Amino acid sequence: MAVEGGMKCVKFLLYVLVLAFWACAVGLIAVGVAVQFTLNQTIPIGSTAGSVVPIVIIAVGTFLFFVAFLGCCATCKENYCLMTTFAIFLSLIVLVEVAAAIAGYIFRDKVKSEFDKSFREEMKNYEKSNTTTQFFDDLQEEFKCCGAVNYTDWEHVAHMPKNKVPDSCCINITQGCGNGFKLSDINQEGCVEKIGNWLKHRALVLAGAALGVTFVEILGVIFACCLMKSIRSGYEVM
Repeated sequence: MAVEGGMKCVKFLLYVLVLAFWACAVGLIAVGVAVQFTLNQTIPIGSTAGSVVPIVIIAVGTFLFFVAFLGCCATCKENYCLMTTFAIFLSLIVLVEVAAAIAGYIFRDKVKSEFDKSFREEMKNYEKSNTTTQFFDDLQEEFKCCGAVNYTDWEHVAHMPKNKVPDSCCINITQGCGNGFKLSDINQEGCVEKIGNWLKHRALVLAGAALGVTFVEILGVIFACCLMKSIRSGYEVM
């Protein structure tokens, strides 16, 4: 009876974890959408390897939602095959999350270099496209930055006159303030570094949340395996 009572407790905790998985799944989908929106506001769409990150987050969240539903059915019916499938899928999610974290760490410098390259390419379209012009003006104004590495990057944009930067580079933005500018009147720090630091700070918060989710998922795998063993042994857990 002690084993039966213990399995009842495990079953109850598994129900609680399944609810937590649903909450985590919804949270991951919401975070993925938010990250996509943020990247679209700060990085030219599709310009870097980092643009795939929100897609992965949304995909993992969606998959976790369905896996949680499977876990609920398996726990309710005490079905060994369903419980095994649930444990395997949950383990796969944990492995994907760990692999994504490792890949993100390994390729972090490549993502930054790709961002820098695409940023410079987009700069060439400044004043050629209203969308691109507005994008850079909003970006430089919000982050108080100018150019990719610094303000001199605008000198390499062919159609830009010499000794001129966009007005959005100015510390105090006024019409035509970028013409014949003084260094003391503009933001001299580049946008790539500033945006990189801004995203890095938020990535640390996201990594902490992901670590918490992964820990809960590992608990789910452990409890599922315990319940599988009990079901296979023929114990009554209801």
